[in-house]
Parts: sequence; C-alpha cells; structure tokens
Amino acid sequence: MNNNTDRTGLDAASEIAARIDAPTLLPGLYLVATPIGAARDITLRALDVLNAAEVLAAEDTRVLRHLMEIHAIPLRGRRIIAYHDHNADRARPGLLARLAEGASVAFCSDAGTPMVADPGFKLARDAAAMGLRLHPVPGASAALAALTVAGLPSDRFLFAGFPPNADGARDTWLRQWGAIDATLILYESPRRVKDTLAKLCEIEPNRSIVICRELTKKFEELIRGTAAELAEQIPDEGLRGEVVLVLDRPAPVAVDDDAIRAELRQALQDATVKDASREVATRLGLPRRAVYQLALDMKPGDERT
Repeated sequence: MNNNTDRTGLDAASEIAARIDAPTLLPGLYLVATPIGAARDITLRALDVLNAAEVLAAEDTRVLRHLMEIHAIPLRGRRIIAYHDHNADRARPGLLARLAEGASVAFCSDAGTPMVADPGFKLARDAAAMGLRLHPVPGASAALAALTVAGLPSDRFLFAGFPPNADGARDTWLRQWGAIDATLILYESPRRVKDTLAKLCEIEPNRSIVICRELTKKFEELIRGTAAELAEQIPDEGLRGEVVLVLDRPAPVAVDDDAIRAELRQALQDATVKDASREVATRLGLPRRAVYQLALDMKPGDERT
C-alpha cells in the first residue's frame, strides 16, 4: 500500500514538474555553462535558463537533451538546434534572426563554459555586433577546475587553448606561450600528451607540470612532476579521457645584452623595432621596455619605430 502511494506521489510530482510554466527570460543570447563531468555540477540559474529559453542551441544536441532529462527539464515542444564547427556558418543566420526578433536563445557547448575552446565565439561576436544582449550564465570550466587543484601560482595565469598538431608549429607555439611569466593552462588530446611533454623537455625539462585527467569524473586523476619525469611516466599510446595541462611559470633565465642584441638583429630583419622588441621580450621573458630601449640604441632613428 505504501509503495503504491509512493509511486503515485512520484508520478504526480513528475506531471506537475513537467507542467510548470517557465518564467519569461529577457531577450538575448544566454551562454550557459554545463558540467564537465558530474551532472550535478550545474547551477540552479542554468537550469532555469534551459527551462525558460525559447530557443535551445547546442554543440551536441544529444548531450544537452540528456542533461535536461537528468534534471527533469521538459522540452515542451522545443527542438534543440545543432551549432558546431561543421555547421556553424549555416546555423548562425537562423539563430541571429531569432535573436533579432527578440527571442531568448540558450547556447551550450559540449561541456564547460561556452566561448572557452568551442564554436560559440562567432555567434556571440555577431550577436554583439548587431547590438543584441548577451547574458553569461557561469558555471563549470575545465581550465579553472584544473587551476584550482594544480597547486601552482594562480595570481596570474594564461589559458592558451590547444597546441597546434604539426610538430614544428607546436614547438614554436610552446616556446612562445611558455615564455610568458604566468601559470599556463592548455588543453591537449590524450593521445598527444606524450609528444607535447617531449617538446617541453627540449625547452625546459625541469618545469613543474600537473596533468589533470577526467576532472569531476569517476576516474579523475592528477599527475604531478617535471616535464622530464612526466614524459617518462606517460605510456607511448598516451592517456585516456579529457586532459588539461597546467604548467608552472618558467624559471628565470639570465640573458646578457649581447644575447639580446643577437636576438634583436634576427627579429629586425622582418619587423619594426617595436614589433621586434615585443617578440624578443616575450620569447626571453624580459621586460618589454628594456628590450625596446636596447633596440633603439642599436638602430637610432630607425623610421620604422
């Protein structure tokens, strides 16, 4: 008797939940952060927006539909519009048109915060250019989650996204961004982690790194060590799951003026004094003003400044 009563009560509650009228949202594009693993890592406001938005768009419609089912958010006749790298140019005009009509549009990437390494940038940029309202709905972010558990300095950090696939381009990319005096956060394919670590060993083998794998998921793992130590630990086939790398700030490098001048001579072959100074300062991790002054002393009165 009690079991039947409980079941009837649950069914009734579900029916009531499905019939609840969603509150009206202000017009505009809602950039909704979604969980990166644990489904309960979603904010109450995000659930309200998904319940109330007139138009739903997602990088992967199946992922958003499943998330809404988990949290008992009804579609109420709404369909979820796919918006991803392969169809963005075709799908964007329709979404912008609905926004221009005054609709509320919610966009979700596969996981985490939209605009962080996902296809939402052009949609947000074009909506802003049209004078339309953008609403942040903050929440989970793999980059910030990794930073919080890495145990590395967090007062100044840089999210650099994914390194290039090509070997030479990746080397240049890592040297450029890795020279900046900040904790560096980057995403990487689990299959290429070992290759990236090998490159980092060539640049600075003793740099402290934290590999954050499967954050908030069942097999969450943090692997700490230097670039050289981690390159030895990671199997040749790479890792499994989603990976975030967090790199400590680069070690200070003692560079004398002769070495800086040599770098500047090379850079000045293809750039102005100002641009060459910025490039060399970034690469060597030196104050930009000091390098610029040294460049001026080398080429006094250079008209390209």
